[in-house]
Parts: sequence; structure tokens; C-alpha cells
Amino acid sequence: MPQQPLFVGDPALIVIDIQRGISMPPDIAGITHMPGWQERVQRAEQLVAAARQAQVPVVFFQEVHRRSGVDFGRELDGAEGPHCVEGEESTELWPTLRPAPGEAHIVKRRYSGFIGTDFEILLRGLGVSTLVLIGVYTDVCVHYTFADAHQRDYYVRVVEDCVGGSNQARHDAALEAMEYLQAGARRTTTRILDAFARLAAERSPAPAETLI
Repeated sequence: MPQQPLFVGDPALIVIDIQRGISMPPDIAGITHMPGWQERVQRAEQLVAAARQAQVPVVFFQEVHRRSGVDFGRELDGAEGPHCVEGEESTELWPTLRPAPGEAHIVKRRYSGFIGTDFEILLRGLGVSTLVLIGVYTDVCVHYTFADAHQRDYYVRVVEDCVGGSNQARHDAALEAMEYLQAGARRTTTRILDAFARLAAERSPAPAETLI
């Protein structure tokens, strides 16, 4: 398949589960994670700021489970322990990556952002066609959201240096799987920042003419 343009139609930046647990050991966060979270947070901050400057919608996801465990489903059947439990510090969104007034904040109970949420309704209302994914985990919530978006005919881009997996091998495999679904899905922070900068320039009002 030929590689698609970076953005087809209007884009949205989707920030997936960048929560305090990324900085905590697995026995507290409930799940393992690959190193380098500090750099990924910095890149996410840059991307969110650039999206806002370009008037690109930003959607923030937060995985939250009830303390009773009633909504974990099969999530604890594998390697993961209890995680993203309501009221826990590890479940809170990262302090510098939270929705601004008017931006969407979606709480989800499953890996995919489409399961049991109004995400698809929101996307239709925003009129976007391309989803730019950042966040955690590459092999879990990012991958599942990507696959569900793909099957709903969205163009999806994953910022490969602004997502982190449960470990390096799973991270790499998930990126390969996403690229398999859409050629050109894997993009870098620099590439997306450049594209947002061009959008910002296109969308900024023309300077008023000076009358002499």
C-alpha cells in the first residue's frame, strides 16, 4: 500500500493515559514500564502545546477502575496487577498534561478509547479524520485504540518516540503491528511538531494592512 499523507483532513492529538504511575515502580503502578518516561513526557508537553497553537483538538484519556474491581474484566488475567484504581495517586493525570478549559477528558475502563466511551461521537462532532496518538502503553492502550480507530476508517499516526511500552520488546512489536495496519503510521515528534507549526501558520489571521 502507498504511504498516506501525514494528515488526511483535519487531525486531532490523542493523549492516552499519561498518568502518574509511569514514574512509579511496578509494585505501586501495577504494571511494568520501559525506561525513558521523562523524555517522553517532555515530548508530550511540546506536542500538546503545538497542537493548541495550531488549533488542533486535544483529547485526554485516563484509565480508571473502581476500587471494588468490578470493571477490571479480564485485565488481571495476564501479567498486569491492579492498576489505575480510582483515588490512587498513580491514577492521576500527569500534572503538566491535563485538559485545558474546553478540551475533552475521557475516562475509560478498557484499553481501547472506543470501548464504553463517547469517543467516536466526539470525533464526529470535531470533524477530524486523522488521529495522532501519544502516551502509554504502546503495546496495550495505544495499540488497542489504534486498531479500533483503523477499523473505523480513521487515519492513525503513532508518535513512536512519544509512546512507551510495558517493555522494550513489546513496544517495538506493537509499533511494527501498527505500521503493518497503515503504511506510514509511525512518525516522530519532530515530524509532528513541524506539521503542527505549518498548520498554525496557515490558520493564524492575516496581519491587518497599515493605512498610510
